[in-house]
Amino acid sequence: MTGNQLGWREANRAHWDERTALHLGTGGYNFAALREGRAQFTAIERDELPPLGGKRIVHLQCHFGADTLKLLQHGAASVVGLDFSGPAIDAARALAGELGFAARVRFVEADLYDAAAVIPETGTFDMVYVTWGAICWLPDIKRWCEIVARMLRPGCSLYLADGHPAALVLDDAAATSDGMPGFYAPYFSRDPVIYCESEDYIVGNTAFQHAETHTWIHPVGEIITGLIEAGMRLDWLARCRSLAHVPHSHARRRGPVPLAG
Repeated sequence: MTGNQLGWREANRAHWDERTALHLGTGGYNFAALREGRAQFTAIERDELPPLGGKRIVHLQCHFGADTLKLLQHGAASVVGLDFSGPAIDAARALAGELGFAARVRFVEADLYDAAAVIPETGTFDMVYVTWGAICWLPDIKRWCEIVARMLRPGCSLYLADGHPAALVLDDAAATSDGMPGFYAPYFSRDPVIYCESEDYIVGNTAFQHAETHTWIHPVGEIITGLIEAGMRLDWLARCRSLAHVPHSHARRRGPVPLAG
């Protein structure tokens, strides 16, 4: 069945269920540093994150929880991780148990838009943590902003680190005659980019059984305005000076022209 037959959420969930198996298999993520208690954040996060000691954090769209557990290793008091992929949440719970964090972390299998309904601690967190390629999978960024604001207790913060959405407009696999990247999708379009994935950002080239995905480009202004309208205040906005510090899958979009957009 195609994503159009399944619906965008079901198509994306099937794809991420499959991608989770890849990431946990041979050639997937290396958990050695995490298991040894020395896992590090990206250079950007190391420079920007405030001290985590004693903080209660919710990690939205946490995949199989590697970064969720990293927050605990760097001092967070407790973390709730949420993701819509059942296999990813199962893996996260197993990894938390293996590393001895089961008492300080809880993983919730649910759609992002149901977060406020399924997390009883809504309104009590010190930080919402969202990083690297998460929000492009959501069609309604305004609802995401409202959910983020509802998660936090007064005076607390969202940490969002991601590639600039303008990077999704360009296609470095379809260069123009002058060597510049080709055009991929309109920056201000509200339509989904429906794409047939042929490459995983960890494993590399692969043949997905559930290859069709639906993503959306959310301009920076739309994200910031949505958060302010939800009752938050912008304290700072930083930019990365080098793509070398950004996970490669989110710096640029590679691959064939999307199926529709």
